[in-house]
Amino acid sequence: MQLGRWIHTSAMLVAVSLLLGGCATSSTTSEQALDQLLADPALAGASVSLMVRDARSGNTLYQHNPRTRLVPASSMKLLTTAAAMDVLGPQYRFSTQLLSNGSQQGARLMGNLYLRGLGDPTIQWADYQALAASLAGQGIQLIQGDLVFDDTWFDAERLGVDWAHDDEDKYYGAQISALTVSPNSDFDAGTLIVTAKAPVAVGQPLSVTLSPPTDYVQLSNLAVSGPGNSYGLNRQHGSNLLRLSGTLKPGTQSRQWVSVWEPTQLVANLFTQALAEQGISVQGRRVIGGVSPATATVLATHQSAPLQELIRPLLKLSNNSMAEALLKAMGRQQANAGTAAAGVAAVADFLRRQGLDPATLNQVDGSGLSRRNLVSAQNFTDLLLAMGKQPWFNAWYDALPSAGNPDRLSGGSLRYRLRGTAAQNNLQAKTGSMGGVSSLTGYITDAGGRRLVFSMLTNNYVVQGSRIKAVEDRVATALCRSELAREGR
Repeated sequence: MQLGRWIHTSAMLVAVSLLLGGCATSSTTSEQALDQLLADPALAGASVSLMVRDARSGNTLYQHNPRTRLVPASSMKLLTTAAAMDVLGPQYRFSTQLLSNGSQQGARLMGNLYLRGLGDPTIQWADYQALAASLAGQGIQLIQGDLVFDDTWFDAERLGVDWAHDDEDKYYGAQISALTVSPNSDFDAGTLIVTAKAPVAVGQPLSVTLSPPTDYVQLSNLAVSGPGNSYGLNRQHGSNLLRLSGTLKPGTQSRQWVSVWEPTQLVANLFTQALAEQGISVQGRRVIGGVSPATATVLATHQSAPLQELIRPLLKLSNNSMAEALLKAMGRQQANAGTAAAGVAAVADFLRRQGLDPATLNQVDGSGLSRRNLVSAQNFTDLLLAMGKQPWFNAWYDALPSAGNPDRLSGGSLRYRLRGTAAQNNLQAKTGSMGGVSSLTGYITDAGGRRLVFSMLTNNYVVQGSRIKAVEDRVATALCRSELAREGR
């Protein structure tokens, strides 16, 4: 048994070395080497879908279960962003508006003030402060009416279909609202950054600050300064009680992101604070979820950067909140319904316009966080081929993570992978990762200068995810250092 295993392993290494070594790159050897890579023990019992095609002709060069539908994880963002560039357009901007149905009399606004969100996942605390300052700049110091927070551009479904319960307090599982706030330039909308600092004295409680600063959440701080670094943070389900526990090394600090329950109410808390900073008082009630009248006058507006710029942090950093906002924005644009279902229908219409069949896949969210999403390598390579024909292709292509590039907004989720290989700064691809799920989909140029599109999806593995990523990396390196047959098989 040991001798047989040695012979099998040696044969695999020889095949791979022929491919990677650059001295023998026949198409047959290349295909056999890919077969051997997929025979890696890490993939034993797993489901794998892999397809490689010529980006110009569309010819299939290699395939392994190409039509097997698997959970794609964050590679689903390829579908969402591609459709958004078509449905919404590269110049699309999210807006947040201040409106009123009343009139100004001196320093008084006689009527309600509406803060209307149109889904912007990039708006930050400073932007809300600027809106309040704009109001003060118009001479308004008193609102003799209600302060209404209008998040009705999107529906009230805060989470995606079948999102995991234990993801709810994580930044990547944040709730979706048309009126939200991001704590940073990564645009992790619907979250707060919790910074905990450990005093030098052992046994003393950690000091805690929130960004943006708010009293919307409550703290249960049982964490102390001490050895072990067992510090942890979580949010209790259905509430905004943040629980801090464990120990943090004396003199150090920890920054963690935590989602909030009901982002619209976080915005209400922050904007009320922003008005107070400007000396503006409100006589009426604070109303959550009210609808802005069609006849209301716009007093101030904040706009996001254009979509062709927003897709860069979205794809590079695999931002779930931005992807979900785009999905619902497409639903609102195409069907006047800010729902995930309407957004999925908009993506399906986009695919049909490209000559692709949406019935061959299943999409339920924009980010890929749900395990109900099912896509094949054939679907993804079809999409990549179709994207090459779009007038906005270059902006979309450049937004994909670039392998081995250490710059965070260039390399993104691939910045630590494939350094020092032929794939570095060659592979442009989207990654995907969940428990038992890994994917890599994108563009790469082979040794002959030919651009390839490929997609590899792996599900149901039981080894560490890093081992699957290593196989993906070997496949990518093999592709860029070989020349598969022009017609493949």
